[in-house]
Amino acid sequence: MIAIALSAVAPGFALLSYFYLRHELEAEPLGYVIRSFVAGAILVFPIMFVQYAFVEEGVLVGPFWKAFVATALLEEFFKWFMIYYTIYIHKVFDDYYDGILYAVACSLGFATLENFLYLWVYDSIEIAIWRAVLPVSGHALFAVVMGFCLGRAKHSTHERFWLFTALMAATLLHGMFDYILLVEPMNKVPAVVYIVVLWMVALLLVRTANRSNHRQYK
Repeated sequence: MIAIALSAVAPGFALLSYFYLRHELEAEPLGYVIRSFVAGAILVFPIMFVQYAFVEEGVLVGPFWKAFVATALLEEFFKWFMIYYTIYIHKVFDDYYDGILYAVACSLGFATLENFLYLWVYDSIEIAIWRAVLPVSGHALFAVVMGFCLGRAKHSTHERFWLFTALMAATLLHGMFDYILLVEPMNKVPAVVYIVVLWMVALLLVRTANRSNHRQYK
């Protein structure tokens, strides 16, 4: 059981550490990063309750609706809402990369607790490996895109456009990922390829956000 627990939480903390260290200008207050992580974890239970209600009522159970609405839109909206009201409007959110860092922290808090509960039920190291590669990484990468847009919103005259784009971009990327898994549940290759492409996009956005910071504080 200890091995399963460590397997459940290790990917989330490893990814959070990676994105925390990629901030090139200054280290963000660790307390606020942890706060975002915990806020994301808190979201697991109300979201699970709503998703359970959908299943019980037979609502949004088709592959498309389940992937894009019952899962992606629901989860990404609550994460977006939590990030906006706990961090975005706070003065600590003051540069382009902050959006990425705090969005990743919130999403990984959600993904880590969700992963722990899932592995607690299935108790399998093999499943733990696949979940680290796919769902946990996926949540972090969707968050990079959301956070990049939030960082732009903070410094743009078109704030509402970027806030809306943050939510919709993360929802579409998340929905596509879940749809791939629902349509090809036994074939993980398409999902792995999708995650690899998202990693390339995420690294580009990380680099772009850091460059924007350097230009801002020149």
